[in-house]
Amino acid sequence: MELKNQSSSTSGFILLGLSSNPHLQKPLFAIFLSMYLVTLVGNMLIILAIRSDSRLHTPMYFFLSNLSFMDICFTTVIVPKMLANLLSETKGISYVGCLVQMYFFMALANTNSYLLASSMAIDRLVAICNPLHYDVAMRPRHCLLMLLGSCTISHLHALFRVLLMSRLSFCASHVIKHFFCDTQPVLKLSCSDTSSSQIVVMTETLAVIVTPFLCILFSYLRIIVTVFRIPSAAGKWKAFSTCGSHLTVVALFYGSVIYVYFRPLSMYSVVKDRVATVMYTVVTPMLNPFIYSLRNKDMKRGLRKLRDRIHS
Repeated sequence: MELKNQSSSTSGFILLGLSSNPHLQKPLFAIFLSMYLVTLVGNMLIILAIRSDSRLHTPMYFFLSNLSFMDICFTTVIVPKMLANLLSETKGISYVGCLVQMYFFMALANTNSYLLASSMAIDRLVAICNPLHYDVAMRPRHCLLMLLGSCTISHLHALFRVLLMSRLSFCASHVIKHFFCDTQPVLKLSCSDTSSSQIVVMTETLAVIVTPFLCILFSYLRIIVTVFRIPSAAGKWKAFSTCGSHLTVVALFYGSVIYVYFRPLSMYSVVKDRVATVMYTVVTPMLNPFIYSLRNKDMKRGLRKLRDRIHS
């Protein structure tokens, strides 16, 4: 096993990418470069708008700015390498580089998952269901602890997963049928017995992904019950409108993640999984700034203030 792992670390892997058709490489490069730039600019504007407007210095926007920062880091772990491979003939990635990419991908994806739960679900739950205790429950110290807790748990999970993957041997094909080093396609390449690894990965993924997802579901069930008790239609609409953008992001993110990872390895489909993975690795981070700003009066005001400050 040591010799096989040593061979993998020397030769590395080949990332097949989104398509092996040479005529599609440049069009795909142009499309995903444009999407990456929109992601960077959009999320950076969200961060700057929140920092420039003191009225946005609230717990919800504290988490939103961190979510935007994580989206920038998350896509940067994947997209630049994908773009480079679209223009390269070798399309290679070293064994260590593959593990490093896998580590940061999982750490940042899980941090995003926890931020969606802590930033939006818990924040909205307290704001709508228990507004009198909002300032106490969502104090800056508590928000910072939630952020640090999300990052710590996510990085420990990623470290454990990468250590598990590093114990596998690769003695046959080194062609990863994906555009980055994801768990499922790498497991498919291994000539080791991956049954125990699959069980551990599935169990741990259930704990790390399902826990924040259930937290979101529980929070919104409580929110819905509370909102229906509001007598006025205007009050109900205002409460639901503050949650609409978050639910849109949750549906996009968790829908594609659950589709990709909550299936046995035998059901892994190259084409379908790549499309679903593009959704939560590229499309969702690009759409987040639009979802959170277009339906949010406070964010629109902050963006206008940032624009005026830049012009002046």
